[in-house]
Amino acid sequence: MNDTQQRIDSLVKSSEILLFMKGNASFPLCGFSGRAIQILKACGVDPKGLTTVNVLEDDAIRQGIKEYSHWPTIPQLYVKGEFIGGSDIMLEMYESGELRQVLSAQAQGE
Repeated sequence: MNDTQQRIDSLVKSSEILLFMKGNASFPLCGFSGRAIQILKACGVDPKGLTTVNVLEDDAIRQGIKEYSHWPTIPQLYVKGEFIGGSDIMLEMYESGELRQVLSAQAQGE
């Protein structure tokens, strides 16, 4: 594992809810990242309790996260170290109620 992959792995494993995105929770810099934040808010996630990584600030992370997850797009959501998906997957999971269950399980420490 190279340095970038180790940095990503450390971030993923040290955060309860982590979103790799363009911008930050207060100021998303693309529509997909904005949608991801809105979905998380709709599930009751406080943006202040959410860890975000602005991939626009670090090109190594921006490319490395795609390799780490084997997922080609950003944003990418991780809950308790587990890759959940991008904004489309998040929307599908939100609509089915599954995302709220994953997030509430995390909040309850399961």
